[in-house]
Amino acid sequence: MSASELYTKYTRVWIPDPDEVWRSAEVIKDYKVGDKSLHLKLEDETLYEYPIDPQGNELPFLRNPDILVGENDLTALSYLHEPAVLHNLKVRFIESNHIYTYCGIVLVAINPYEQLPIYGQDVIYAYSGQNMGDMDPHIFAVAEEAYKQMARDEKNQSIIVSGESGAGKTVSAKYAMRFFATVGGSASEPNIETKVLSSIPVMEAIGNAKTTRNDNSSRFGKYIQIGFDKGYRIIGANMRTYLLEKSRVVFQAEDERNYHIFYQLCASASLPEFKDLGLTCAEDYFYTSQGGDTSIDGVDDADDFEKTRHAFTLLGVKESHQMTIFRIIAAILHLGNLEIRVERDGDACSILSEDNHLNSFCSLLGVEHSQMEHWLCHRKLVTRAETYVKSMSLQQVVNARNALAKHIYAQLFRWIMQHINKSLHTTIKQHSFIGVLDIYGFETFEVNSFEQFCINYANEKLQQQFNLHVFKLEQEEYMKEGIPWTLIDFYDNQPCIDLIEAKLGILDLLDEECKVPKGTDQNWAQKLYDRHANSQHFQKPRMSNTSFIVLHFADKVEYQSEGFLEKNRDTVYEEQINILKASKYQMVADLFQDEKDAASTTSVRKEIPKVSVRSARPAIKAANKEHKKTVGHQFRNSLHLLMETLNATTPHYVRCIKPNDEKLSFKFDSKRVVQQLRACGVLETIRISAAGFPSRWSYHDFFNRYRVLMKKRDLCNSDKKQICQTLLEDLIKDPDKFHFGRTKIFFRAGQVAYLEKLRADKFRAATIMIQKTVRGWLQRVRYKKLRQATVIIQCYVRGHLARRLAEHLRRTRAAIIFQKQYRMLRTLQAYQRVRSAAITIQAFARGMIVRRIYHKILVEHKAITLQKYTRGWLARTRFRRVRAATIVLQCYYRRMKARQQLKALKIEARSAEHLKKLNVGMENKVVQLQRKIDEQNKEYKLLHEQLSTLTSAHSSEVEKLKKELLRYQQSHQGDGNQLVSLQEEMEHLRLELEKTHSERKVMEDSYFKEKDLLRKHIFDLEEENTFLKQEKEELNSRILCQSEDEFARIAVEENIQMKKELEEERARYQNLVKEYSRLEQRYDNLRDEITIMKQAPGHRRNPSNQSSLESDSNYPSISASEIGDTEDIMPQVEEVGMEEAAMDMTLFLKLQKRVRELEQERKKLQTQLKKKEEESKKPQVTEVKTEVTSEHEDFAYNSLKRQELESENKKLKNELNELRKAIADKATQNNSSNDIQDSYNLLLNQLKLANEELEVRKEEVLILRTQIMKAAQQKEIGKNVESIASDTRWPNSDKHIDQEDAIEAYQGMCKTNQLLEAQLQDQRREHEEEVEDLKNQMDAMKEEMEKQQESFLQTLQLSPEVQVEFGLQREITRLTNENLDLKELLEKLEKNEKKLKKELKVYIKKVQDFQAFQTVVPAERRQRECHMQVAVQRKEKNFQGMLEYYKEDEPLLIQNLITDLKPQAVSATVPCLPAYILYMCIRHADYINDDQKVHSLLTSTINGIKRVLKKHSNDFEMTSFWLANTRRLLHCLKQYSGDAGFMTQNTPKQNEHCLKNFDLTEYRQVLDHLSIQIYQQLIKIAEGTFHHMIVSAVLENESIQGLSGVKPMGYRNRSSSMAEGDSSYSLDEIIRQLNAFHTIMCDQGMDPEIVQQVFKQLFYMINAVALNNLLLRKDVCSWSTGMQLRFNISQLEEWIRAKNLQESGAAQTLEPLIQAAQLLQLKKKTSEDAEAICSLCTSLTTQQIVKILNLYTPVNEFEERVTVAFIRDIQMHLQERNDPPQLLLDFKHMFPVLFPFNPSSITMDSIDLPASLNLEFLNKV
Repeated sequence: MSASELYTKYTRVWIPDPDEVWRSAEVIKDYKVGDKSLHLKLEDETLYEYPIDPQGNELPFLRNPDILVGENDLTALSYLHEPAVLHNLKVRFIESNHIYTYCGIVLVAINPYEQLPIYGQDVIYAYSGQNMGDMDPHIFAVAEEAYKQMARDEKNQSIIVSGESGAGKTVSAKYAMRFFATVGGSASEPNIETKVLSSIPVMEAIGNAKTTRNDNSSRFGKYIQIGFDKGYRIIGANMRTYLLEKSRVVFQAEDERNYHIFYQLCASASLPEFKDLGLTCAEDYFYTSQGGDTSIDGVDDADDFEKTRHAFTLLGVKESHQMTIFRIIAAILHLGNLEIRVERDGDACSILSEDNHLNSFCSLLGVEHSQMEHWLCHRKLVTRAETYVKSMSLQQVVNARNALAKHIYAQLFRWIMQHINKSLHTTIKQHSFIGVLDIYGFETFEVNSFEQFCINYANEKLQQQFNLHVFKLEQEEYMKEGIPWTLIDFYDNQPCIDLIEAKLGILDLLDEECKVPKGTDQNWAQKLYDRHANSQHFQKPRMSNTSFIVLHFADKVEYQSEGFLEKNRDTVYEEQINILKASKYQMVADLFQDEKDAASTTSVRKEIPKVSVRSARPAIKAANKEHKKTVGHQFRNSLHLLMETLNATTPHYVRCIKPNDEKLSFKFDSKRVVQQLRACGVLETIRISAAGFPSRWSYHDFFNRYRVLMKKRDLCNSDKKQICQTLLEDLIKDPDKFHFGRTKIFFRAGQVAYLEKLRADKFRAATIMIQKTVRGWLQRVRYKKLRQATVIIQCYVRGHLARRLAEHLRRTRAAIIFQKQYRMLRTLQAYQRVRSAAITIQAFARGMIVRRIYHKILVEHKAITLQKYTRGWLARTRFRRVRAATIVLQCYYRRMKARQQLKALKIEARSAEHLKKLNVGMENKVVQLQRKIDEQNKEYKLLHEQLSTLTSAHSSEVEKLKKELLRYQQSHQGDGNQLVSLQEEMEHLRLELEKTHSERKVMEDSYFKEKDLLRKHIFDLEEENTFLKQEKEELNSRILCQSEDEFARIAVEENIQMKKELEEERARYQNLVKEYSRLEQRYDNLRDEITIMKQAPGHRRNPSNQSSLESDSNYPSISASEIGDTEDIMPQVEEVGMEEAAMDMTLFLKLQKRVRELEQERKKLQTQLKKKEEESKKPQVTEVKTEVTSEHEDFAYNSLKRQELESENKKLKNELNELRKAIADKATQNNSSNDIQDSYNLLLNQLKLANEELEVRKEEVLILRTQIMKAAQQKEIGKNVESIASDTRWPNSDKHIDQEDAIEAYQGMCKTNQLLEAQLQDQRREHEEEVEDLKNQMDAMKEEMEKQQESFLQTLQLSPEVQVEFGLQREITRLTNENLDLKELLEKLEKNEKKLKKELKVYIKKVQDFQAFQTVVPAERRQRECHMQVAVQRKEKNFQGMLEYYKEDEPLLIQNLITDLKPQAVSATVPCLPAYILYMCIRHADYINDDQKVHSLLTSTINGIKRVLKKHSNDFEMTSFWLANTRRLLHCLKQYSGDAGFMTQNTPKQNEHCLKNFDLTEYRQVLDHLSIQIYQQLIKIAEGTFHHMIVSAVLENESIQGLSGVKPMGYRNRSSSMAEGDSSYSLDEIIRQLNAFHTIMCDQGMDPEIVQQVFKQLFYMINAVALNNLLLRKDVCSWSTGMQLRFNISQLEEWIRAKNLQESGAAQTLEPLIQAAQLLQLKKKTSEDAEAICSLCTSLTTQQIVKILNLYTPVNEFEERVTVAFIRDIQMHLQERNDPPQLLLDFKHMFPVLFPFNPSSITMDSIDLPASLNLEFLNKV
């Protein structure tokens, strides 16, 4: 294609910019060949003319289409050049916050300067096992690629991490090692991967420091080799270090720090163990304060020091060695603070002997003070003749001191590295390794010295290796596809490397100058000028004679030669080293023993396994064999060794980029990034790729993407390869622009963009055609609507005019009628007013005349009345005066007569005879009265004494009874007087009932009122709904909010919370079971390995090395009954291989069972005691009652009262039930009101309490009835006795009886009475003894309870932790004591049992002998009778559902029924047949009361099932089969256990099959644990089957053909990690597999609830794996993928409905995936769209939503990207959510399983044994 075809109008290009490096512009005028400028429009709408050189004709770079921007792989870009790479990185980093991007084989990592949640364990597991191109770029993807290639190709791998300081190299290497430690695990030591990770903090502390560019910069290079065994599990590691920056120990630039360990130690100097170091803060020391600020924002040095010490401990560094290390570091700090005094005009120096820092230095290192003081200021000169000691100048002393400090630190660094390697070393043979190289990147500063020269030299070597490797991969790809290989020109930096390391190169000349006695940096620089002046990679600066310039591959760097010689020599005086060798501390002396042979690397050669490597090119020979090992020489040798290692491995490259120098999060400085891209080789990779065929498409993907450009006749061809060739030959005329490979099409740079342009033009033309047609159709529809609307409007207008005219006529006629009526009304009203006035006048006149006549008559009547009353009064006054005078006269006369009579009586009374008559008989009366008083006094005293005795006895008895009643019947109220309490309770209940009735009425009234209000409200809402149809959704939501029942919601939330807690508890329990099974499996494997190692030829297995499956399952049955004595327990336990945990479980279960039995016995004793007390009360009551008639009356009264109470109870109960039903019915009719609901619940609770109280009263009535009946019987007996005693005749006195007979009968009766009395006394004595014993027991229990209360009160005063510990100790002590007592009792019972068994055997033998002796019947007759008996038994007796077998047949039973049984063998029989057969065998053992047989059978069954599951650990059918049978066996043990809770659904026939003698509760628990293990194994097998199918079937498979387009892909999709012949899966295959699993479980009789839980777990796994891949893959986050995904999920939901699994919750587990699919399909522009997304995606977390939006990629040009503003809007809306920070779902999460109880309807006697099972030895009973 010509330039005129490419640079057309609207084409976008890149032009250089001084600020942004590159700037985007748009062509506004077509370019023609020969134009001197290109007319452009910038993004800010300004016009710009880009000048074009007519000779060079260099046009600006073309910009890629928007659809290619933001790609995961830079090689997927059609136009490969610097601005395209820079822009793609910027878009991914700024807009999508993606820090990783592929660039061919290189992973570009940009430091975000922020912690991102993308490095958790869930992310590691998500990338583990995935191909490199399948997921988003990540450091874990590179690590997985290396791990996979190591396992597949069996070749060592290397990960090379490089970049500037602060770019994140160390963090990237750390995460790579974490990935290997997590995925690889460890084979030998369980903590080897922990040690590998623990070495990181130590290396950071001693090798990292703060620089101006990075707060945690690595100041040394390291290569870590992680070793793996044949199983590719970590067995060890080894570390090499390169070029430690020793100068940092004594010098730091501004705003920099020394190594972290110095500041960490100073921050922890206040600790007690560091008092002897004599340290203070870091500002007080010269070596730590030169950079200024000694702290780092956000870093706690003291906390980091604790982590460093912990890491030292994990690496096996002894505490004493750690203290020595810290002493050496402190000594270096003191060495830097020495005060040096100048003497003799500066030619000599000295140090005060009293210098505290010198004293501290010598004491910390254990060296002699005087010698160190002397040799710090002097040096020894040795000649052939003499030895001189010479003083040094101040500068020489300072240099010597600094050199010593650097050397001490370097040796300490080397020792620590050696110790780390020794800790990580392993004796196991290493099969392969993965190396992680964390090395400094290319550096250039204002002042560049020896360190920068070595660093850049190393980068030159690495860049050369990188170029060769990229070139090699390109060549392999071309040869593989059959593309003609043409040599690609690329930058070769071998001349630059030769300049540095060749003979007489820079390093060689530097070493030569170091040999010269008086060599200087200036002389060396002059030699460089003379030797390399003509080299193309060497230049001399114009303004300097001591500097030189080297042209590196990244940039040219000017080096200052000052200090090169000194740093290269690394001179330390031997005298000072000899002093340190003589240290009294062994470790200090050891540091300097082999100083001459020490290399710069810290690897110990003897411990490193030799790697057979072959260099890619021969190493350059050294210039001189006698060359001294200078720093440069050592570095060159170690670098050659590193390059040999890298060349022998498969490299993987990580290039770390520093986005800005300010360390701001997600800020992108284009200038700095371009510099690093050029320096790290990323652009070179792009250039090599662009020189060949960078764009590569498979035929299938190319066909799907560009089928729109093909012609219809071409599509008829079935050969896609031929179709693609025809299309390309038509579209691209130049055949050199593309090549056809075997599986792919190769394109030159820019060709894919051209195809994308053609595709977009085709789509644009089609779109215009569709828009034209649609717009025409819309206009026609609009015209028809307007015409129809106009006709309708005219019709309505004409009708309106006609109706208005008619209305006018009607109103005119009505007005006339109104006028007529109005005038008539006015005339009528005037007439009526006149008439009313006349009538009123007449009425008033007539009234006045009548009132006058009436007044006159009234006056006359009043005058007559006054006269009448006056005359009567005068007559009455006269009569009263006459009557008063008469009465006065009568009184005077009667008084006179009375006086006369009184006088005569006085005279008569004075005579004596009258007195005598009066006193006759008075004396007799006095005597009689005196006698009567004396008798009454005696009787009173007697009665008083009797009363006092009775009162005292009664009071004591009452007190006793009260105490007893208060002690045992505190919970019962009012039992003292039951009749009165019953009456009071009935009255109380009646009042409550009335109150309830009143409340009911109030509730009904409020209910009806509320109902009316609600109806009115609903009517109003309906009216509003009719008027506001446009806001239908909002009104519906409001109505729902208003009518929502808050009580129901709270109840549902509480229920959900309780379910969650239950599920969590069950999950924890099942995780423990799972962990137990895992440890059990691991124990099995280890023991099998030990057995194989120890086993010799002819060795037989003994019980001590049987599988732990058998030993672990025996723990419920190991007891003293089997072992005998406690002394024999431990040997047998060791033989079986049981652990102490199993014994603790056995002890705990048995103690728990015994506690329950003791609790039941205590309750039984309490009930018996109450009965005895009631019986003892009754005789006392009967003795008090003396009169039979009064007792009879009381009995009648009591019985009558009882009947009344019973009838009243029934009536109240019926009323309560009716009231409950009525209220419940009305409450359920309308529960919309919260008040009604609350009151209804309150009333229900009250009714329940009343009902319970009625039940209690009913029981009391029954007790009262029994007492009354007993009293009535005693009264009848008393009546009979009295009648016999008082009556002189016998009951049969009508017959004649002799007197002698009567006497004999009387004597016999007396003897009988005596005998009965004796028996009664014995019974009473026994009863009293029992009562006394029970009282003693009660007293003991009371004392124990008081002690417990005291201890409880004491415990309450303690802290909660102490309370728990104290309670546990007390419970353990109590259970232990009880256990010991029970063991003693059990031993006695066992001895007794053995004795009885022996006696029984003896008696059985005697009986058999006696029967043999007695059988004298002839043999024939006996034989005939035997046959007859057998025949009779077969006819009369039926199968009882029991199977008998002999003990020796048990292994055969287990083998045929479990070990060798195939599920297909019993597929045509009753489901779970083995479980039924095993239960029938257990039932027979229970029937014959053989506990050994039951124990042995159950143990063998459990162990057999475990062995089968271990053997078929990946067989779903077998695992499902034994899960169903294990559950059925457990159901049978529960169903036939005799427990009423499990027998509710049994038939009478099934109840006959219950166990009679043994309680197998403990074995049920063991079977329950086994069921959990089998279920977890079943889930693991199913998940393993589905895991590799999910991504391909759910995300990648095109269920709707042609819907999704294919985007251009990069290098990673042709990565070597892609397996050959990778098969893809469709959703139909997943559904077929689901059908297979469902059919297997249903056919095998699995419980439906378990089936539902299995599929819920599987669908959760499908959801988690698919969603995790969606969150980590940009290529599937598109609209078309969302449509495909939603269709696939609907297929799965349809399958769930078809299998009736809706209640399992499987569909709910797919909700996050459904919402993710909907999120991909929703509109993503406005704020309303953001609100809709937030309301819809409730099952997705905030991070997941934002991640999907960031990953969303348009497949076509017409789709729009999600803007950053929209994502920020989403984040604002989701701020209130409290979502977990986890991004990915835990696909390994397992829901806790809940096993139901499903009894079987099959009876045991109806089961037949098929002959195919080979169970002929089983006999039906």
